[in-house]
Amino acid sequence: MSSLLNRTKVAVETDEGIWPIRRRRILDWLVNETRNERFIDNILVEMCGKLMAAGVPVARATLHFRTNHPQWIGARILWKEGLTEAKIDTFAYGVENTPEFLTSPINAIHQGAEEVRRQLENIADGDEDSFYRELHDSGLTEYIAWPVEHTFGKRHVVTFSTSRPGGFTSEHVDFLRDLLPALTLVSEIRLKNIMARTLLQTYVGPHASEHILSGATTRGSGATVGAAIMICDLRDFTAISDLWPRDDVIHLLNDYFDAISDPVERYGGEILKFMGDGLLAIFPLAKETACLDLLQAIREGQASMAQLNEEHVRMGRDPLRYGVGVHVGDVMYGNIGSRRRLDFTVIGPAVNIASRLENLTKEVKRPVLLSRAFVEMAGCAKDMDSLGTFPLRGLGEPVDVFAFPEG
Repeated sequence: MSSLLNRTKVAVETDEGIWPIRRRRILDWLVNETRNERFIDNILVEMCGKLMAAGVPVARATLHFRTNHPQWIGARILWKEGLTEAKIDTFAYGVENTPEFLTSPINAIHQGAEEVRRQLENIADGDEDSFYRELHDSGLTEYIAWPVEHTFGKRHVVTFSTSRPGGFTSEHVDFLRDLLPALTLVSEIRLKNIMARTLLQTYVGPHASEHILSGATTRGSGATVGAAIMICDLRDFTAISDLWPRDDVIHLLNDYFDAISDPVERYGGEILKFMGDGLLAIFPLAKETACLDLLQAIREGQASMAQLNEEHVRMGRDPLRYGVGVHVGDVMYGNIGSRRRLDFTVIGPAVNIASRLENLTKEVKRPVLLSRAFVEMAGCAKDMDSLGTFPLRGLGEPVDVFAFPEG
């Protein structure tokens, strides 16, 4: 009877479609004990350590993910024996068309291959591509790549390599293949979290995205914060959009926003929204250097715009003109909108003043205008030109206005 039960157990374990082939401690760990680990790269490192402890001679492992990111088409997480942290590399759009990628095992998996397996010990000089040659030269003896199938056919890749003479045994391969369903579930959860964070950062900015992910998702939720406020607008955009081809207009806007936005983000500002040809950004006063950071961001933005305009002049186009209004004060920072469609933004009198100053640049013919309140907080009055006091539409009291020095 015992013999019959044992034979039945073996038959069930090896029947096609049954998983796992053999229950192992590492599977329980992947499914039940990784829930508090936020990052898949840390899970990969720990998993490889557990594989080695279990007698599977893994010397290198990678995870390759396609991402929804405005700059990167994908990322690779790389672990090698001896590393306590994985290395993460990102890949820009266009890499998928390079000869190196098109001939790679990763592309083969994306094109539908269910497995790519390559013995590396007997590679001769000149008869193998550079990827396998590099693995061979680093002492690896076998390479295996498998698809990691996420929801709706989203296909990613996991690879394992060994330096064991003769490569992996069949038992090693079965062990690794048994990990794939659990690794798929664990990695999809982390990747979805990363994608959610990336999409929010892309469309609402890094600070607002953290508030939203922390639960600030109801209409009216938010807080009052002190901030230096910057509003920028491109001049004559309506005429440009009417006269220029559509693709040229989009390219112009992207170049303009790169010139203005990159320094804002570099100095810790948060771009809350792009408004057609304008943008709204804040530098929270929780950082002591917020006002000085904003000034430096504007200076570097102006330098980038000057370079962009040099290119426009070389192409026979008119230079781009813009206006920037700067103020400081308390703003309501949070969710505003309809019941089902919210916008995470800032509102308040301080925002209105910055907007009116930006509009005033058209009248006084100076591209950057700052309020006295901002100039005094930044301590930069001696470095600015005082233009006098101006009434601003909708405001009861006139505002003392300063400008960046000309020339």
